Amino acid sequence: ERKKLERELSDAKKKLALAGDGGAKKAEDEVREIAGVKVLARLFDGLNPKDLRGLVDDAKKQLGSGAVAFVAVNDGKAALAAGVTSDLTDKVSAVDMVRAGAEACGGKGGGGRPDMAQAGGPDGSKGADALKAMTGVIG
Repeated sequence: ERKKLERELSDAKKKLALAGDGGAKKAEDEVREIAGVKVLARLFDGLNPKDLRGLVDDAKKQLGSGAVAFVAVNDGKAALAAGVTSDLTDKVSAVDMVRAGAEACGGKGGGGRPDMAQAGGPDGSKGADALKAMTGVIG
């Protein structure tokens, strides 16, 4: 019963995070186009880094075709996750996106697959810079 409740709470937190500003803005409203690719980029404050992967998967489903760049700042550190829909992995790599973002916030490396990658950095105050670097890889 406890595990079920924890899972429900985690799912609710993810939905709230994707909804953004209290649900006033839908994720689709924040999508912009870079070099012909739909991109959803968002900075989260206080979000558990473990929830990023699920958020990226959900956002990719919402986009249909595009790229997702998320940065979560928690306890002064930055956690980064990027996702690219399978139809675009030959054009954009999630690994390249997180590596650029990690470098921007003092981290090194990052890894995963062309469609999903994660990284981190010690300087959460540079979260916006990391997001800019991640989306810069696309254009």
